[in-house]
Amino acid sequence: MDVVSAVQVAVAFTWLGMVLGISFLETPLKFRAPGITVQLGVGIGRLVFRALNAVEAVFAVTLAVAVVLALPEVPWWRAGLTAAVALVVALGAGVLRPRMDARLRIGGATGGRARRGLHIGYVVLECLKVLLLVTIGVAALAG
Repeated sequence: MDVVSAVQVAVAFTWLGMVLGISFLETPLKFRAPGITVQLGVGIGRLVFRALNAVEAVFAVTLAVAVVLALPEVPWWRAGLTAAVALVVALGAGVLRPRMDARLRIGGATGGRARRGLHIGYVVLECLKVLLLVTIGVAALAG
């Protein structure tokens, strides 16, 4: 395995572990902890996802640099997967999360039906991100 593929594997699977641990384990469980109110849980979530999105931006740039360094040997579809995961991060962190934060300031901790729709959109993006990261990691392993 060359260095570029090794970087892609390491970044994709490390990133995958973070998304699975935070988005699909920590986030739903925090609201079940004794003494955690919805307002407190949402506040914690805002901090955690802001930090996760910052790390994801670094990971997306790292994957992009690895693909560029491996051109033209990297198939177009692997470059496309990297672009797709970067787009998913940009949509989640740059579009949906700020709108959810704005709705929180307007509608309080519950935020109503519109906030729920934004959350569903964010969850869909997180699921898509998981699929993309698994595909990127496996493709890099396969060479």
